Amino acid sequence: MKKRSIITVIVVVLVLALIAWVLQNNKKSNQAKTAVVAEGNTGAVAVKTETAKTGTVDLDFSANGNFAANQDLTLSAENSGRVTRITVDEGDHVQRGQVVARIDDELLSVEAQAAQANYQNAVRDLERYESSFKTGGVTQQQVDAMRLNVRNALARVQTAKRKSNDADIKAPISGIVNKRFIEKGSFVSPGTQLFEIVDLSKLKLKVTANETQVVNLKVGDRVKITSKVFPEKEFTGKISFIAPKADNSLNFPVEIEVSNNSGNELKAGMYGTAVFDLPQQRPVITVPRTAFAGSVNSNKVFVLDGSTARSRNVTPGRIAGERVEILEGLKEGETVITSGQVNLTDGTQVQAVK
Repeated sequence: MKKRSIITVIVVVLVLALIAWVLQNNKKSNQAKTAVVAEGNTGAVAVKTETAKTGTVDLDFSANGNFAANQDLTLSAENSGRVTRITVDEGDHVQRGQVVARIDDELLSVEAQAAQANYQNAVRDLERYESSFKTGGVTQQQVDAMRLNVRNALARVQTAKRKSNDADIKAPISGIVNKRFIEKGSFVSPGTQLFEIVDLSKLKLKVTANETQVVNLKVGDRVKITSKVFPEKEFTGKISFIAPKADNSLNFPVEIEVSNNSGNELKAGMYGTAVFDLPQQRPVITVPRTAFAGSVNSNKVFVLDGSTARSRNVTPGRIAGERVEILEGLKEGETVITSGQVNLTDGTQVQAVK
């Protein structure tokens, strides 16, 4: 037993000695590495830089959207009755004012005749009251009441004639019948959908532009339009609307009016691309977006002065992709720090690296 205990103690001592030796070697190695790092470390912060230069800002951009019909409405019935005639079908082109259907006007004609008869009776009664008023047979109040009856009767005549004329249902716009909701013999009432008419002579391409793009657009600007369906053809559009308020995605809706060709090849719902070819801009000083400390809104950059970082307030202008126009605060040829600003304050020693 004593021999076994002695062996165990010897093993434990050897293990502890081995551990101590490993730890001592690691300590020496770390001290050596630390010495090397300390020897090469001058206290300067590593940064990336770029020289501020003058160039033209390319503001051209393109935006995708969907074509919408210039006018798209559903024609509804204004009177009750049975459809006696339909003169157009789906796909037919109609002109504004063209009769597209007719509703049985027998009851409407009866109402118009009755209203006319009531009006004539009211006129005769008024004449009798006015004659009696001269002899003192009726009062002025009674005469005024009869005159009111005449005006009301005339209004009913005009309403009845309007309803009778509405028996002929006419197209309110020119366009193509996209849908027909009725059949001959159908009974309709006010509000019943009859036809959907779509005007494709002009289309609206609806796109969006961000805040840096929309400031360069104005209503009336010409825009080049392309479509994947007709890659060999090019259409011309004109900006007809720019939203004064951004949507939930902070983009501004823009509508472009596009004249369709004679064959109405472009259809509502197709995809289109608006190519905004903006005028050539004057040369300006630009820097990368990353040159700003925090964000462009901070108006702050760091300029390299020898081996020292100097804080500089600048006035940013337009943003074109990853570059920002500088209006004031920076001269061409100055070196701007583009990376590592998080560790910088005014006067920090830096070392430019690639």
